[in-house]
Amino acid sequence: MKIAIGNDHAGPDYKIAIVNMLKAKGYEITNYGTDTVDSVDYPDFGHPVANDVSDGKVDFGIVICGSGNGIAMTVNKHPKVRAALCWTKEIAALARQHNDANIISIPARFTSIPQAVEMVETFLSTAFEGGRHQNRVDKISC
Repeated sequence: MKIAIGNDHAGPDYKIAIVNMLKAKGYEITNYGTDTVDSVDYPDFGHPVANDVSDGKVDFGIVICGSGNGIAMTVNKHPKVRAALCWTKEIAALARQHNDANIISIPARFTSIPQAVEMVETFLSTAFEGGRHQNRVDKISC
């Protein structure tokens, strides 16, 4: 499975932990995130992730910023992207089951690194349920 990841200055430690877990599971990672805590602009790291998801170059995306909101808003501007802001593994599961989310947005300032890793594991291992949810997902795109 191919995963793109992008983060701003709030998320380098989160990214490292997530990438280590993903590599241990055999995932192929494209890293668009910053590796420092020097202030940067999250759209610069979110747009490449969203482009890869939208273009089908990767199966899923992971984005990280302080609140998770700004980078989620950024990636949701792209066609075929359904990014979900998640702060628990239960929300991550529902984002996949009910919304067929293909990017998880993580709020680094409001979750711990172990929580974030657990959310990503849940997100990637949960299937879309389809059925009654498919019609709703179809209505998301304009």
